[in-house]
Amino acid sequence: MEQDNFQKNLLKHTENFRKVLATPDGNWSVKGFIDVAKNIYTISVDTKVVSKIIELMMFPVIQKFAKENGYEMIFSAEQNHYPDVTFVTKDKKKIALDMKSTYRKNYDTVSGFTLGAFTGYSKKVCK
Repeated sequence: MEQDNFQKNLLKHTENFRKVLATPDGNWSVKGFIDVAKNIYTISVDTKVVSKIIELMMFPVIQKFAKENGYEMIFSAEQNHYPDVTFVTKDKKKIALDMKSTYRKNYDTVSGFTLGAFTGYSKKVCK
């Protein structure tokens, strides 16, 4: 099944995701924003800011994954629309990927996260 292969192949890229987002010792690789006047602004813990940074940093890795596996990528035309990315297989099947982020409560536990627009989308499509 194409979806199973997709998931297995995507999971093989986990280390690539980690290398982009974190230093070898596990620290977040992005420390702030810089403007044209070279002022540096520390990143807040706002989930929307963190999520957007992760999304932007992941897109090149995901594009490489798509190219290596022969998928066409279609990005969401609008912000906050499901899915973030649609992969189209060679036989024109579509696979949706929506990126989510959350916080660690401790080493073993993460905080929950909402599914956002996904729940409404599923209700519409599955009727």
